[in-house]
Amino acid sequence: MTVSDISVPNVTLNDDRTIPQLGFGVFQVPPEQTQQTVETALEVGYRHIDTAQMYGNEAGVGAAIAAAGIPRDDLWITTKLNNGFHRPDDARRTFAESLDRLGLDQVDLFLIHWPLPTRYDGDFVSTWETLVELREDGRARSIGVSNFEPAHLDRIVEATGVVPAVNQIEVHPFFANEAARAAGARHGTVTEAWAPIAKGKVNDDATIGEIADRLDRTPAQVALRWHLQRGDIVFPKSMRRERMAENFAIFDFELGDDDLATISGLDRGEEGRTGPNPNTMDWLG
Repeated sequence: MTVSDISVPNVTLNDDRTIPQLGFGVFQVPPEQTQQTVETALEVGYRHIDTAQMYGNEAGVGAAIAAAGIPRDDLWITTKLNNGFHRPDDARRTFAESLDRLGLDQVDLFLIHWPLPTRYDGDFVSTWETLVELREDGRARSIGVSNFEPAHLDRIVEATGVVPAVNQIEVHPFFANEAARAAGARHGTVTEAWAPIAKGKVNDDATIGEIADRLDRTPAQVALRWHLQRGDIVFPKSMRRERMAENFAIFDFELGDDDLATISGLDRGEEGRTGPNPNTMDWLG
């Protein structure tokens, strides 16, 4: 099977829109290298691109989209609200700026990047209400959140009655984040997993390595396949074409139930977290 033969499955969101289950992330891709990197990813076959205001590379993503000439309806573009712009007027203004940088009339998905419960007097509900406005005016086709803990998710749903389409959270074999995943499932919110290969740590794990050797796959492919079979959306990042293609080639094999359980058993709970804890993260950027 060649990359051109691969069809990425879609996941249906609670607003009845469908999103590619595999995407390409541009976290920490330098702005000056973003256009070429995203163009390469699009050549490999990715059609789901995940960026953020905080990453500083939306313009590069937009330039790659324009250069690629791919029909807009064949692409799924996500961006996220920067932490310093949670107040409604700031959120509205910076969202419009994101559209300008991306060169788009609409994004497919707009997220609150972090809940920041210790900032803005603990108010992230009014921020969520602003995203609801953006969905209603059509400039954000779907809306969601990122790094929301169960209590944060419960709060915005109870306050507004609007359920996020996705919650993008840290998930990988060493930090399964099951409480947040379960809260999403309870609400009908799909989990998107960031750091899906634990920032490369899966490559050094003996257990995952043994499964990979037996299946003639790489540890990263095995870890990404674990995510897919659990129903989560993933968007690994690489700036190397061969690695992009490797991460894309995960649809022609399956993990058995025993292997899925073995990988899930690597969960270390909070000790396995590689990023900030959403309950205390308060960096505004």
